[in-house]
Amino acid sequence: MFDFVRNNKRVMYGVLALLIVPSFIFVGVDSYQNRGDSAAGVAEVDGRSITQQEWDDAQRRQIDQARQQLGPQFDQKMFDTPEAKREVLENLVAERAVNAAIARNHLTVSDQAIFKAINEIQGFRKPDGSFDMDQYKAALAAQGMTPEMFDARMRRDMAIQQLAGSIQATAFAPRSVASRVSDINDQEREVQELLFPIAAYLPQVKVTDEMVKAYYDKNAQLFQIPEQVKAEYVVLDQAAVESQVSVSDAEVEQFYKANEKRFVTPEQRTASHILITKTQGAKPAEEAAAKAKAEAVLAEVRKNPADFAAIAKAQSQDPGSAGQGGDLGVVEKGLFAKPVEDAIYSLKEGEVSGIVASEFGYHIIKVTAVTPSQQKPLEAAKAEIADELKKTKLSKKYSELAESFNDIVYEQSDSLKPAADKLGLQIQTVDGLGRKPNPALGAAPYNNDKFLAALYSADSIKNKRNTEAVEAAPAVLISGRVVEFKPATKRPLAEVEAAIRQRVTQEEALRLAREAGEAKLKAAKAAGDAAGFGEVKVLSRTKEPVINTAAALAVFKADVTKLPAYVGVEVPNVGYGVYRIGKVSQPAQVDQARRSQEAQQINGLVGQAELYNFVEAVKAKAKAKIHAAAAKPAQQAE
Repeated sequence: MFDFVRNNKRVMYGVLALLIVPSFIFVGVDSYQNRGDSAAGVAEVDGRSITQQEWDDAQRRQIDQARQQLGPQFDQKMFDTPEAKREVLENLVAERAVNAAIARNHLTVSDQAIFKAINEIQGFRKPDGSFDMDQYKAALAAQGMTPEMFDARMRRDMAIQQLAGSIQATAFAPRSVASRVSDINDQEREVQELLFPIAAYLPQVKVTDEMVKAYYDKNAQLFQIPEQVKAEYVVLDQAAVESQVSVSDAEVEQFYKANEKRFVTPEQRTASHILITKTQGAKPAEEAAAKAKAEAVLAEVRKNPADFAAIAKAQSQDPGSAGQGGDLGVVEKGLFAKPVEDAIYSLKEGEVSGIVASEFGYHIIKVTAVTPSQQKPLEAAKAEIADELKKTKLSKKYSELAESFNDIVYEQSDSLKPAADKLGLQIQTVDGLGRKPNPALGAAPYNNDKFLAALYSADSIKNKRNTEAVEAAPAVLISGRVVEFKPATKRPLAEVEAAIRQRVTQEEALRLAREAGEAKLKAAKAAGDAAGFGEVKVLSRTKEPVINTAAALAVFKADVTKLPAYVGVEVPNVGYGVYRIGKVSQPAQVDQARRSQEAQQINGLVGQAELYNFVEAVKAKAKAKIHAAAAKPAQQAE
């Protein structure tokens, strides 16, 4: 679809800005920028500093998230620009200002809502729908977080989401504005085309040797062959170290005996519950009614203990577990309210508790299984221990070899052979390396910014000395030396003459086509007729164009206050086109479903603008400011 909203977002936003939000002035964080002293941090919000470390941590988090999401398509260069780093800081300032507003207005999220939200995270659920405690703990450990820290982050994020949602939900655009925008989108224009194709003017073009030479001289950068080096290199990485490290059975046994408690599988309990909720601050009568209902359910459970799951499905008011018959999965200490946890650990397998009160309401708990703790035997733990010991040895051995590697390549800088011989490394050769990494070479250690910079240093090129040891990746050191340097050269004219002649011919033919087209455009505007133009075609922003896309865009940009209107445009790879717009109209029938969707999109844009203005307002209230010195790290990164 040649959809105006989708393919011309900038134009649409411009229309909306004129029709809806003329008073919005997007000044950004710079409006709060302070040119004063920045010793206290890189920014300040609500009287509290944002430190350089916090800024760096935020950048790292952004990069890590992008790396996980993009996978092989991840390109760290996108995040190394001063603009990208500045954007992270601006977002950090905005976040702190919004958090300050939430605190000032005492906005909070209940423990029950947090508990429910965590239980509904699909990544923390098993295929059967029960909560996966192992996955929950692993996810938190990967982020270096405790359950308390995760709860705090969830509480903050949910409060922000609720606040943002309430602001955006109140925003709307008048129906007349949405209708006007949709009218523009639905508009149809009757157009006639007159093409002046390049091919028609090619026979008129005579390209001389002087024209070829002039193009060659004027566009020298197009014919440059960049400088290149052929280099030798050696790499010290884990694979090179691994062959020098081993772990004996005696070492494994000694470690096992010293750490036996580590290999004890703790007792595991699974439990189910039925919850009858009570609201915080409930009146005595309401609380008594909830307790009475819980006692009635308990009586039913004790009468039919085997039907606990069915009763839970019918009676439990816990949305996270009722559908699974009250199943809470494997119980871990610290996950549930203390009275509930204490009850679970006091019951035997198959036992049902009495009424257990917590801040959420009244619980009836059943322990469904108890797996006693077990000592894992040495044979079962052997592979795990050997792997851990080997990693420790590898780390230590790598540190030792890395120090030797650094010393040897520096002290015996006229050859890589001493380092290769002493450390058991292989000297390899690579040709055609430029000053900057080549995307086609991927993550090869020699395709690294720092290594290439060292390789292209004056000492390396002129004296053929070893480069310093460069860390091309974590635990990967590389050193190289230039074998052959090829300076930048310009491809000879004879080699590129044919291509230049063809290019100049095309450009000259296009020039002639443009001149002829512009003459016709002028004459047509004066006469106002359709002489020479083709058949009438109907263009719509909502349909695939029946003429070249670039020409269609020019037709829709044309001023049609007076008809007929004319517009001329270069048509890529074709020539020059002149277009006569004879009629502008609305279709007899409109797509009401699409118009409704467009109205929603417009309301969404207004909501985003309202939210932006709210954030700017809370930044102003929090006296948000970015210190002048905060720009320096970004500049140094270039």
